[in-house]
Amino acid sequence: MARILAVDDEKGILNLVKRVLEKDGHQVRTLSDPAALSMNGLEAFDLILLDVMMPGTDGFTLCRKIRENVDCPILFLTAKTMEKDIMYGLGIGGDDYITKPFGNGELRARVAAHLRREKREKRSVLSLDGIRFNLGAHEMIIGEQKVSLTKSEYAICEFLARSHGQVFSKEQIYEAVYGYEGEGDSSAIAEHVKNIRAKLSVYGCAPIETVWGIGYKWQ
Repeated sequence: MARILAVDDEKGILNLVKRVLEKDGHQVRTLSDPAALSMNGLEAFDLILLDVMMPGTDGFTLCRKIRENVDCPILFLTAKTMEKDIMYGLGIGGDDYITKPFGNGELRARVAAHLRREKREKRSVLSLDGIRFNLGAHEMIIGEQKVSLTKSEYAICEFLARSHGQVFSKEQIYEAVYGYEGEGDSSAIAEHVKNIRAKLSVYGCAPIETVWGIGYKWQ
């Protein structure tokens, strides 16, 4: 059972989300007015669903504010499918997209995949060329510094690092990280890798190599 917050100005969508996810045993709080969302107490939620196009305060603005306070998975509910919108949302801290209109099965599967990844048991420490993964805490450490990564960014790094030297397609990475049965979102993975590279470049590290026409590998 997880505690989930859903923010959408369409009450019909909120009712659907609440009904579907509560059948899986989750506690779902819904909010139709984004301006009424308080940043206090967000740590109580295990996952947050955000509509993108809302009056007053849009989902991207909310995501930036939320990400300053908590690091739980944030999934966008949106009819915006332009690649630039997807890239922007992932760049500001979102973890995934669910495109409207969506089916009950897809909603359940994506939410379950992110929650499963949050609870996945990890073991010990993995060290590769000066980069250390604290697997139990889901942390990447370079030197004595913890690298600020989103949940999805960390998961991609850990997945590639565990099989360093092996090349994976964007679709394989997506499925391994999110556990969702279906085609991976190539745009999402590419944008996450771009963000990871930017963050690691500050430390003089560039462990993720692009294998043109195939995908990525951890060197």
